[in-house]
Amino acid sequence: MRSRLDEVDHAAAVEHALAQHVVGVGGRLSTSPADLDAAVVAVSRAWDQRVAARLRRFAELDEGGEVWTRDAGGLFHRGVLSGSWRYDATRLAYDVDLAHVRECSWDGPLDPPPEVLASFARGGRNFQRVRALDAY
Repeated sequence: MRSRLDEVDHAAAVEHALAQHVVGVGGRLSTSPADLDAAVVAVSRAWDQRVAARLRRFAELDEGGEVWTRDAGGLFHRGVLSGSWRYDATRLAYDVDLAHVRECSWDGPLDPPPEVLASFARGGRNFQRVRALDAY
C-alpha cells in the first residue's frame, strides 16, 4: 500500500486503508475504469506495464488470503481479503494513491512472524509475496 509517487503520504494511505477496511495498490487514474480489464489497460497506458501487471496480480489473489502492512508508528497489521477488486473513485483514495482496492478485515497491531519481517526488511514500494506457506 505504498505509492510510487514521492509526494503521496504513505502514513495517510495506511491510515485510510485501515479505517476503510480495504487493502490496495497504487496506479490512480483520471477516470474510473468500467472493470478490471479496463483498469489494467488504463494503468498500463498511464503508468507502465509493470504497474499494470502488479494490479492484475493483486486483483487475482484469492479471497481469504493474508496481507500485512505497517503503520506510521511501525506497528504491523494483518489483513484477510474478503472482497474482489474495485476502483475507489473518491478524492481521498486518489490523494493517497490507493484507488485499486479490495475489502479487507484488519487485525492489529500484531507481532509479525519472521517471514513477514524479512519481506518488510527488503524494503521497496512493491507489492511483495511473503515466502512462507503459513505466515501466521
